[in-house]
Amino acid sequence: DARDRRVPMSTLRQKIAERLVYAQHTAAILTTFNECDMTAVNEVRAKHKEAFKAKHGVSLGFMSFFVKASIDALKAIPSVNAEIEGDDMVFKKYYDIGVAVGTEQGLVVPIVRNADQKSFSEIEAEIASLGKKAREGKLSMGDLSGGTFSVSNGGVYGSLLSTPIINPPQSGILGMHKTQERPVAIDGKVEIRPMMYIA
Repeated sequence: DARDRRVPMSTLRQKIAERLVYAQHTAAILTTFNECDMTAVNEVRAKHKEAFKAKHGVSLGFMSFFVKASIDALKAIPSVNAEIEGDDMVFKKYYDIGVAVGTEQGLVVPIVRNADQKSFSEIEAEIASLGKKAREGKLSMGDLSGGTFSVSNGGVYGSLLSTPIINPPQSGILGMHKTQERPVAIDGKVEIRPMMYIA
């Protein structure tokens, strides 16, 4: 049919689709929404971004802040950094964080290994490197497997809210969204703050 164009999915795309459908059929998925005031993060980035880039050769993005915050939360609540295996809960003593990366072929989630032992600059450099590999189609299954938790930034697509899908066998995922100035109540007064909904 001249109105259709059929393109076979790559093996990687098929595998990712299978895993996402599997997650929705096998996990008891609950999404909670919160919002965070990005004022402090924006101030830190504005103050240090030029020196950070000059020293480390990578930009100080939002993702490293959220990866670090996620690790702190996982340390406080270890069951979220665990997986269910048969009748057992397996608690991970390491923090391999999946970071969603958009490519022309769709979203992939490569893993930043031992992210708790990495600095902000090391996390940003690894995310940049994995993103480049993803866009060039050079990610291996090893780059995509074994994460303990994931972080996804729908804000790059302009999304204000979304319900991210767990990447099995992980127990959780943090969805970031677009930062938008909104009026909020601070100490009984209305102020305009850069706010982000997180899922």
